[in-house]
Amino acid sequence: QVQLVESGGGLVQAGGSLRLSCAVSGSTVIIYDMGWYRQAPGKQRELVAGVTTGGTTNYAKSVKDRFIISRDNAKQTVYLQMNSLKAEDTAVYYCNALIWTTGWRNSQSYWGQGTQVTVYP
Repeated sequence: QVQLVESGGGLVQAGGSLRLSCAVSGSTVIIYDMGWYRQAPGKQRELVAGVTTGGTTNYAKSVKDRFIISRDNAKQTVYLQMNSLKAEDTAVYYCNALIWTTGWRNSQSYWGQGTQVTVYP
């Protein structure tokens, strides 16, 4: 029963910082690529940042130089450090991970429950 549990969202003032966490449950899983997506009201879900198993990262242009994605394989957790937050960063943030576990024929993509991030002026 693989689950991704997010935490760290909240209400912050513009210019502030926030760190999101996403922990993957399970003791027999192999986690491949992980990432953070966000979706604002009336807009499509977009990739914010991603990190591969090997540690390679990529960011959306809108957050590059402000956000940092990292992962702790021992804790089966991915983080998103958000700095210099802007009003345009307001959205529901979802973590995602490609996961394989014992008994599965193929790896599958899983999503967290989403956490609200609201930035006010």
